[in-house]
Amino acid sequence: MLSVHSSAPIFDFVNQHGEKIHLKDIIGKKMIVIYFYPKDFTPGCTAQACSFRDAYEDLVDLGAEVIGVSADSKESHAHFSAQYSLPFHLVSDNDGRIRRLYDVPTGIIGMLFSRITYIIDLSGKIAWAYKGNLLPASHIAEAKKVLKKIHTAHG
Repeated sequence: MLSVHSSAPIFDFVNQHGEKIHLKDIIGKKMIVIYFYPKDFTPGCTAQACSFRDAYEDLVDLGAEVIGVSADSKESHAHFSAQYSLPFHLVSDNDGRIRRLYDVPTGIIGMLFSRITYIIDLSGKIAWAYKGNLLPASHIAEAKKVLKKIHTAHG
């Protein structure tokens, strides 16, 4: 995992809707919650995505944007997003480039991502990093605590 206070790696991506997004255009305007997950439509990943969906307005109110990253295709992300009404960006990292930038190891099968969540602050630094595969919904609860703390500190 990347260390807290290190610079967040910058990358461009195409989201599930075919929109090209530049991470550098978000940094400085919003904090970013970027979460890496193993696979669309699996029970744990669906629960995690739906937890981010259910907390999305709270995260936005705290000044954050959410980006989910897995190796699934843009088409899979489009179906996953539509089926579960996910209001945030999903990014296909089928070549592992973003995972390597963020020091996210592959999971136990060797092809799937580990489950890691980062918060990038307004200055582009890693403000928080959390790894936990067993309780996907815990990522959201912990992220909200950190965002509240940062939001309160910057008033």
